[in-house]
Amino acid sequence: MTIPSGHGVDHTGLMRQFNDRVDAGRQLSQRLGYLRGQDVVVLGLPRGGVPVAFEVAKALRAPLDVLLVRKLGVPFHPELAFGAIGEGGVRVLNDAVVREVGLSDRDIAAVETKQWAELQRRSERFRGDHDRISLKGRIAVIVDDGVATGATAQAACEVARAEGASRVVLAVPIGATDIAERFATYADEVVCVETPVLYFAVGQGYRNFTQTSDDEVVALLDRARTASLEAVADANPGDPPLRDEEVRVSAGPVTVAGHLSVPERPTGIVVFAHGSGSSRHSPRNRYVAEVLGGAGLATLMFDLLTPDEERNRANVFDIGLLARRLVDVTHWVAGQPDTAALPVGYFGASTGAGAALAAAAHPGVKVAAVVSRGGRPDLAGEALREVHAPTLLIVGGRDELVLELNRRAQAAIPAECQLTVVPGATHLFEEPGTLEQVAVLAREWFVKHLGHPQH
Repeated sequence: MTIPSGHGVDHTGLMRQFNDRVDAGRQLSQRLGYLRGQDVVVLGLPRGGVPVAFEVAKALRAPLDVLLVRKLGVPFHPELAFGAIGEGGVRVLNDAVVREVGLSDRDIAAVETKQWAELQRRSERFRGDHDRISLKGRIAVIVDDGVATGATAQAACEVARAEGASRVVLAVPIGATDIAERFATYADEVVCVETPVLYFAVGQGYRNFTQTSDDEVVALLDRARTASLEAVADANPGDPPLRDEEVRVSAGPVTVAGHLSVPERPTGIVVFAHGSGSSRHSPRNRYVAEVLGGAGLATLMFDLLTPDEERNRANVFDIGLLARRLVDVTHWVAGQPDTAALPVGYFGASTGAGAALAAAAHPGVKVAAVVSRGGRPDLAGEALREVHAPTLLIVGGRDELVLELNRRAQAAIPAECQLTVVPGATHLFEEPGTLEQVAVLAREWFVKHLGHPQH
């Protein structure tokens, strides 16, 4: 059994929190590094476990799948499981519970019928035409966003074993202090980052614990297949990023938080400017950053404002202030040994695009390219006429007002400026496949304009 030392509390007795499921997945991945290079399949439990599992699969360079299970609950006490079912016709019954509560064959059949229907619905929604990844003879790493009652996780372990997994590892960011003991008969190993003494619910371990939608699960699975994590591992064996870390960046009178990722032999660096109400943890921008990183580009995502400044909503729309922050951060990038020689690009979203274009017009920085996603370039005002960096404006076809503002900006920018419309997309590019189009467009633009690998 693997379990972290201590109980996940600091000297004040307060539990450390994860920013969100992506942060939790990255921290969990650090505990699972010993599995890299082994025959692993990472299995996320829908829905909240899938964003965590995506980060684990990426770190282990392993295939990602969902493990679709349904616990069979006693009709008059649904939290008490008398068995579980899984894809492929896997059926596990706890005969002791069945006898103890006196379930008849008819009772069992009624519960099973309902749960098989739900399992089939989820299978069609999450898998589409894709086959399950075989677990036979492989290490199954079952990932959820946390364990509360444990019934679903127990069922998942039993199903993975029934499907032929040679070893079952249960991996979660947060669970009770007795999690290892509780799962001793279900999993070969238990890996848990946080085990607080006072534990009431999974959500207490997260600052952001918004519900994961079906669409997000489908998108993550599609991304994992498209990225072909196994192929990436073959092409870059043992080649982790040169730097992948949280940083503190001096920006005028304040210090802002950021995340810097620098791959081996980078071709350039893209600095992100998020929109109002967002942060360096924006899942959409993070996805774009991952795609850019796969193309050999370093990325820096940072918070444009400090927490105190964010409390004043006027700052969120102060394009002059935000542009100065970008300029200061660009100077910081130029002073870092790993990024000093790299050409710089800006990726701006929504109001952040206005700040990016205003910063690109500043005479104190040299910007090689700008990409705007659903941006408000009009907020850059007269600075648009001073933008000399090749600029790509990406707008959703159904974002009509912003589309018109981008058409006007295109006419005002003297540099090469291309406007690309993504059909069917709204302002946030939430429709299936639209964000992927944004990422590909941005990647091609930056690869074209940020030069060649540095030697």
